[in-house]
Amino acid sequence: MPVFFQQQINEFTRLGIWKIEETEDFFKGNVPVHREVTHPHKRVQHLAGRFLLQFLFPDFPYALIQVADTRKPFLEDERFHFSISHCGDFAAAIVSTKNHVGIDIEIPVPTIGRIRNKFLTGEEQQIFSLEQEAHEFDKLTILWSAKEAVYKWYGLGSVDFKKHIRLKSWNSTDEIECYFELNATHLAIHYKDLKQVMLAWIVKD
Repeated sequence: MPVFFQQQINEFTRLGIWKIEETEDFFKGNVPVHREVTHPHKRVQHLAGRFLLQFLFPDFPYALIQVADTRKPFLEDERFHFSISHCGDFAAAIVSTKNHVGIDIEIPVPTIGRIRNKFLTGEEQQIFSLEQEAHEFDKLTILWSAKEAVYKWYGLGSVDFKKHIRLKSWNSTDEIECYFELNATHLAIHYKDLKQVMLAWIVKD
């Protein structure tokens, strides 16, 4: 079973990453398809992400998943709050019976340096001691993933990553302090450098 990473966040919340090594038929045998995904690999990613929901909470009700206009999947009765992300051969999910959540995984690539000024302010680049060296793409990927996790936690769309999501500091070796302007909320974004992928997540009402 290719569970790449999993963590019990608290008594209500679990997250996991699945390394996709199975065929599409494996996932189709376990997960109902909720929307048409035409690209074969993206379809497998989609199914793997959904598969993780029941892996984390076996009583997760696949059949009740709806998709908002912002493309965020949700349960109308909010029995579970959840978020899904995928990239390459990895799918990630976080599920909570109590808290709103957001998750993102990214594969670090040097080309992220080309868009640094599109999602980070000059102040943020100073706070996180970013220079122009190519080797900093790991750090840039973590910061991008952190902002993606905020976007997914919020779930209502229309978010300007540079204007609305302000990263303030590393609070510790695995946490970033953030201020989200759209609802004036202070957030703690947790992250892990898993070498093959960068992971960021948020758990907050």
